[in-house]
Amino acid sequence: MGKEMSSIRRGCTILAVAALGAAACTPSQQAVSGASGPQMLMSNGWIDVTATLDPATTPVYEGDAPMKFDFLKDMRKGDALTLSAYSMGAHSGTHIDAPMHFVLGGASIERVPLEPLIGSARVIEIPDGVQAIDAAELNRHEWKGAQRVLFRTRSSLRGWMSSSTFHRDFAYVAPDAAQLLADAGVQLVGVDYISAEQFGAPAPMTHRILLGKGIPIVEGLSLAGVSGGDYDLIVLPIKVGGHEGAPARAILRRRMQ
Repeated sequence: MGKEMSSIRRGCTILAVAALGAAACTPSQQAVSGASGPQMLMSNGWIDVTATLDPATTPVYEGDAPMKFDFLKDMRKGDALTLSAYSMGAHSGTHIDAPMHFVLGGASIERVPLEPLIGSARVIEIPDGVQAIDAAELNRHEWKGAQRVLFRTRSSLRGWMSSSTFHRDFAYVAPDAAQLLADAGVQLVGVDYISAEQFGAPAPMTHRILLGKGIPIVEGLSLAGVSGGDYDLIVLPIKVGGHEGAPARAILRRRMQ
């Protein structure tokens, strides 16, 4: 191991991420196919609602950094081990926006407290025909009293989080709905596409309203196989120091009534 492992350790300085969100699959786990979505791992009722990071199947927001995953060493090609290098934007796939994203002096991703990232959440199903989740649309649903709100929209119905094509007409949270959520004390807001903001919006008001209240935004959730209702949520970002966002692993478990 000596010389080779020393050279590997030196080479690892170019390794961006070693094993993003890796999870062991025990015999008790089973794969479940979501509608038009990737497989989700289930264990003891937990459902993986994380989009798989893959340049062939993961959408990238228009103008954002592309994803590139390379093998520096590959046992399939005769190397002694397999070693990867990842290059991607901070807002790739399922990820969390920290206040620093749009708030000057706001908290960076490693300073976002755990409390809003773990706890009860309500999944709200938005009809396919709705693009703007405004205050009127929000109030058509039972959202009040929910500590965390996740929107399942046309993006889940159309399988957009498992397609590399970027769709500009994704459903978004309008500023007036964001204000209602913020004023109600919601701790976290999540959406099933890679932005909660309208594409081409003249100003990022939804982000400023939520992040300005210290409310993290989870974007790019894979909710194709999830129905509306109350769940337990765990969503944890990579702990990157001093930056505005990071990819995350998100899991849900249906709450028993």
